[in-house]
Amino acid sequence: IKRLISVNRSLQQGIAAGESIFDLIDQEPEIDRGVSSSRKVEGRIEFREVTFSYRDDSDPVLRDLNFTVEPGQTVALVGSSGGGKSTMVHLLSRLYELKSGSILLDGEDIRDFSLEDLRKNIAMVTQDVVLFNDTVRANIAYGELEGASDEKILEAAKSANAMEFIENLSDGMNTVVGDRGALLSVGQRQRVTIARAFLKQAPILILDEATSALDANSEFHIQGALDRVRKGRTTFVIAHRLSTIESADRILVLGEGEIVESGSHKELLAKGAVYQQLYRTQFSRSGD
Repeated sequence: IKRLISVNRSLQQGIAAGESIFDLIDQEPEIDRGVSSSRKVEGRIEFREVTFSYRDDSDPVLRDLNFTVEPGQTVALVGSSGGGKSTMVHLLSRLYELKSGSILLDGEDIRDFSLEDLRKNIAMVTQDVVLFNDTVRANIAYGELEGASDEKILEAAKSANAMEFIENLSDGMNTVVGDRGALLSVGQRQRVTIARAFLKQAPILILDEATSALDANSEFHIQGALDRVRKGRTTFVIAHRLSTIESADRILVLGEGEIVESGSHKELLAKGAVYQQLYRTQFSRSGD
């Protein structure tokens, strides 16, 4: 009887695992009708009449977005939760497929690029850090970066302020970090992902609330690394703390899927509208 009771638990675990596996297998492959292009991308991005909804029968998440980002500029996306900030950058990397309007990269529709070539030109640092149960070195240089030299990996780690803790690990770069980086702190895991972005050297960088889960000390160390990785790259920053995007070339304020304000930090504060209200509200809360 005891054995029969324990069998049910094993069966349920197997059924749950099987459902996850078959759900992944049954997913439709990504649409990729683009043509491979090996030309160097400068990073000029233009949104033209972009409207997007997750389903045809649902209200648009984004409405009639029109703006241009010049190569090397940093654009910050701010606004309330659910305003469409993450959706915008997911459309740029084609994690979602655009249904209305167009997004141009150096004057060419991103749908004309193959997915491989498009994503080669994009590096992303997000709040949700994904590390593998492998060495620090392998987690910095994985995928197409696997063949990177030790010299370049070391340089990327130094630029990300990661060598400070890597040198203190039991085996340095060869230390296994555990499942999802369990043996590292949140700030250390984040610095590993920033080192990936340095190593990739992509002309377009997406920072999706990269410091929102960090304490003040960790954020201080990481903010300097993020400032360095932004240099010379077209950068989209989704910010939880508005104090981290004051130096952005341009700030787009989103409300209900639309751009309600656009300008620099000083310009938007002087305007005295939505951004100023968001900034003052956050500042007063942090003061408390």
